[in-house]
Amino acid sequence: MPIDKHIHPDTAALAARRRFLSLSGLALAGGAGALALVACGKNDAPAAAPAAAAPAASTAAAPPQLTIAIIGDGRTGVFASLRAGDGGRKLEDEIAAKVVWQPGFTASLPVMEGIKAGGVDFSFATATAIVNAVAAGVPIVPLAAYPLPATEVDVLVAKDSPIRSAADLKGKKIAHQNGTTGTYSLIKYLESAGLRLSDVQAVSLSGADAYTAFAQGSVDAWIHWQPASGLALAKLGDKARTLPGVKTYDYAFYVARAEFADKNPQVVARLVRLIREAQQYAVAHPDETVASWAKLGGFEPGSVEEKVYRQLIVDARLSDSGAVVLKPIDGAAADSTQDLADNFQSLGVLPNKVDVRSFLLDPKFDSIKKLVAAELGG
Repeated sequence: MPIDKHIHPDTAALAARRRFLSLSGLALAGGAGALALVACGKNDAPAAAPAAAAPAASTAAAPPQLTIAIIGDGRTGVFASLRAGDGGRKLEDEIAAKVVWQPGFTASLPVMEGIKAGGVDFSFATATAIVNAVAAGVPIVPLAAYPLPATEVDVLVAKDSPIRSAADLKGKKIAHQNGTTGTYSLIKYLESAGLRLSDVQAVSLSGADAYTAFAQGSVDAWIHWQPASGLALAKLGDKARTLPGVKTYDYAFYVARAEFADKNPQVVARLVRLIREAQQYAVAHPDETVASWAKLGGFEPGSVEEKVYRQLIVDARLSDSGAVVLKPIDGAAADSTQDLADNFQSLGVLPNKVDVRSFLLDPKFDSIKKLVAAELGG
């Protein structure tokens, strides 16, 4: 399996924007076609015939359509588990909505563009995506959050590298994806040794390009998150190792497009609960979960990739792993995300200061927050 299949770079590259516009254009065309067919069916029926009333009543009672963005191919992770019905779940029945899965997004930032364009209704989002969305005025409703696993991120170096700690990274060339969880973890890791980002040669590369550069020895170190780093280590074997003490500090979120959430608050609140329950099932049933993902085509049954994923589930190192403690937005999530925004702004990653804390705790979200809390039982 190509390793970049599971890498989620978090920059809004022009290619990603063009890809989204292409995807959303197809989605919108499909929706328009469906409406045209319904209208045609109604117009063709005799005006006074009793049968003509049935389609109209059926259409009026139709459940809302919810488009969920998928980062990557959607064959692994919590959304894959929901699609597969793991644990006996029937997603559409439980949320009372028709679900449209929109895979192929490279990261959370392009998804925010999708929400702004109206082609996405619900998604996972990193803290960096939230900060950028707030700065850009993307109409999102923050529904719930959880801290990313502390051990989700790794710094990889060559097996025979003299680099043993954060202090040894001074002056070294380090691959990272600018403005992502990896960047924030790198900032914090360097701070532990009294260093700043300017003390190293930080090279922004997509996950796939960073892996290639690292494997070829073009960079001294590479920081990335799971499952990419775990898969890289498995592929490189004894040619690479990780540095100690690297941590993840930011939060992950689930968000909805404001217009959809306003019209269908119960749908998105229920979906938040099902995400938490699906992740709890995955943790309790790792063998069944990886078998389910293999059936979806995430990897070959019995492959190295399957073993890596299973271990990451058991060790709770995947981005989704923290969803077992998913809860409504609180002060801790807001404060952490504000700290990330302030760090990025001071280092020039963000051009201006962003008051993301006030946005996340805005009273206008209190009603949806209460619904989410009720679904989550607290």
